[in-house]
Amino acid sequence: MEKLSGVKREEKMRVSDEGLKRENEMEKGQCSSQEQPSLQRNAGGWKTMPYIIGNETCEKLASMSLIANITVFLRSKYNLDGLYLVNVVSIWFGTCNFAPLAGAFVSDSYFGKFWTLLLGSFSSFLGMGILTLAAGIKHLRPPPCNERTGDCTKAQPWQLGILFFALGLLAVGAGGIRPCNIAFGVDQFDVTTSQGRRELESFYDWYYLSFTIALFVAFTVVVYIQTNVSWVIGLAIPTGFLAISILVFLAGAHIYNYVKPQGSVYTDLVKVVVAAYRKRRFSVGSLGQYSLYDPISDDESETPMTRLPHTERYLCLDKAAVIIDASELNSQGKSRCGWKLCSVQQVEGLKRLLGIFPVWFSGITCFIVMDQQNTFGILQAMQLNRKITPKLEIPAGLMGVTSMLALSVWITFYEQLLIPVSRIMANKEVRISLRQKMRTGIVMSILCMLVAGVTEHKRREVALRYRSFVAPMSLAWLLPQFILSGLTEAFSAIAVMEFLNKKLPQSMRTVAGSIFFLSISSASYLSSVIVNIVHHATKKNDGSAWLGGHDLNRNKLDYYYYIIAALGVVNFIYFTAFASRDLPSGSSVGDEEAEEVQ
Repeated sequence: MEKLSGVKREEKMRVSDEGLKRENEMEKGQCSSQEQPSLQRNAGGWKTMPYIIGNETCEKLASMSLIANITVFLRSKYNLDGLYLVNVVSIWFGTCNFAPLAGAFVSDSYFGKFWTLLLGSFSSFLGMGILTLAAGIKHLRPPPCNERTGDCTKAQPWQLGILFFALGLLAVGAGGIRPCNIAFGVDQFDVTTSQGRRELESFYDWYYLSFTIALFVAFTVVVYIQTNVSWVIGLAIPTGFLAISILVFLAGAHIYNYVKPQGSVYTDLVKVVVAAYRKRRFSVGSLGQYSLYDPISDDESETPMTRLPHTERYLCLDKAAVIIDASELNSQGKSRCGWKLCSVQQVEGLKRLLGIFPVWFSGITCFIVMDQQNTFGILQAMQLNRKITPKLEIPAGLMGVTSMLALSVWITFYEQLLIPVSRIMANKEVRISLRQKMRTGIVMSILCMLVAGVTEHKRREVALRYRSFVAPMSLAWLLPQFILSGLTEAFSAIAVMEFLNKKLPQSMRTVAGSIFFLSISSASYLSSVIVNIVHHATKKNDGSAWLGGHDLNRNKLDYYYYIIAALGVVNFIYFTAFASRDLPSGSSVGDEEAEEVQ
């Protein structure tokens, strides 16, 4: 769901945890640089945590409540049909997960974390405020659908324009908040001292405790109010919390430690491409006649263990590090222009980045499967019997909790039971290898779509038999597909995240989180493309198609699920034949480390 999948919740927590550790490592190195301002003794520290954690708690409560229920909101308040609704949600999810890449670049290169966070929070507040007004002012949205005839009035273009403007502001807010919130908290601690390291560990604990509380309240209380009480109140609550988050964040401005922007690692990657292009006329075969520029870095965090060895992959990029002319170096032996001569470490960093894409691409198909539950899965729930009592009805948006719980249960079972037992039996720590995790995740994604297809076929069959918009079937019929979606995430998504952090060098670990968000974003965009292709390919002369309209009973959603399952089979073949070569297959920690060295 960082979605967090739009933004899948539990996975984002794990990705953020890795991001914290990597940011911590980078701060250790940066603190030794003369360009990096040292921590002021009277600034930062534990006294800033109530403001930073308070801001994060309020922001997450607001954003997650909308993410969980956006499909229901657009269907019930804007009368969006199935196809258009799925496109809007998928593209918005994708943009929210793509925006952090731009936000990280802006923060690292220009504004710094504080101002990026503040501007992102203000943008989210404006976006949520507009949605609240749209829910409360009838003229800003179309009239409700006729429950008897099922006829729905389409929203006017200007009404949709206001809606999309609000969603755009929320996406901008996500771009500013997600890459900076935890990193700004890390900036408050002096990790060169034992006290600073202890306080940082406590920060992790309190951060995730507050995150979990916000998540629980958003997925239960706020979603219930939105669905069963009032959308105006249900949206006004997160809007109010966003306002509180900004005020709380500003209240601590006088005691924060501010780290000046030091430039983005993305710039170094672009420099390698530009430098290699400038030397494109030199053949790869003649590179052995020249020396490679590989200076010792002034950064104390770089050691012989962390330096990347020169590899023979992507030799065309080595041109960026070839010293063609002595004039490319200054009197100290340093590169005069980073856009003409790059170090071997920069080149090898880009090679590592290119090397992750076979596995990364395989993970996107798994994310596409998870993306279906945020849209079509919720639409299925809206056409099932959700009543517990005559007056109490389960909100359709709560189905996402099932996937989150399945992921949490598996991780707890794996970490707290399977690993300790295997450690006792094998006398060493035995874990599921990354290759096994990815393969299992792909299989789970296929099963998820097959089960979803069978369930939808049954739901539509019962609804048509009783001539009812809502099928007289329990909502529990959807539990298996949502559980399988959560297990898909537990295996494949976590495997991709772990692979990215292991594969990329220490200087590029912050890129891993951005690449992970990019995979979620790509899955959302591709999901929208696939939906439109299926719709147009199956559209008949009478206007009917497998997907589209306000009534799933008139669709063939089960066929669409089977198509996604077929893509999963193709992905399994692709991964087994090609991408799996880049993943270690060892089942113990030592085995995997040995394979990585090789």
